[in-house]
Amino acid sequence: MNAALLKLYLATDPDLTRGRDLAALVEAAVTAGVTLVQLRDKHADGARLYDSACRLRAVTRRLGVPLIINDRVDVMLAADADGVHVGANDLPLEHVRRLAAGRLVGYSVNTEEDLRVAERHGADYIGVGPVFPTATKPDARPTMGLDGLRRFTAATALPAVAIGGISTANCAAAVQAGAEGVCVISAILGQPDPATAVRAFVRALTAAT
Repeated sequence: MNAALLKLYLATDPDLTRGRDLAALVEAAVTAGVTLVQLRDKHADGARLYDSACRLRAVTRRLGVPLIINDRVDVMLAADADGVHVGANDLPLEHVRRLAAGRLVGYSVNTEEDLRVAERHGADYIGVGPVFPTATKPDARPTMGLDGLRRFTAATALPAVAIGGISTANCAAAVQAGAEGVCVISAILGQPDPATAVRAFVRALTAAT
């Protein structure tokens, strides 16, 4: 895959929209500099997730960035999204890789075994974390810090995106620790003006490279 797509990776969270239209928020964020979007909604049923995916796909296709669906391979296929992101508790990666065919497949990595699975079964990229404490994933696995991120990125040729507690204050350090980019949730969607937040991330990441 083109690792540059991971530079500023936005994952959604319905709890952060506060009544605002998700498609409009994503459009503003992508226009300001987000390079990839993941639709993440742990509580939506299949019908609602499919509807959200179709609405976001119309935006991302027009603006030329990939749309990744969290966990749900069926929704990825039905909505004609660009890929899927899964983890150790989802459908096994080897089956995801087969079903996704030529689409992007990301895999969450928190342990050495996760990394071996990602490499063995054909992940296109890995999401490494949580690097820092995060409130958007209450069931997050142990925080690894920059040293842990550095250890994983040094151990693999797979492009990595750092996730978990990413802010404008620490995103440069995550890239300097070997990540191709950062995955951001609340520090963009939880802000009053997501576009302004994105531009701040772009400045910080540009300065780091």
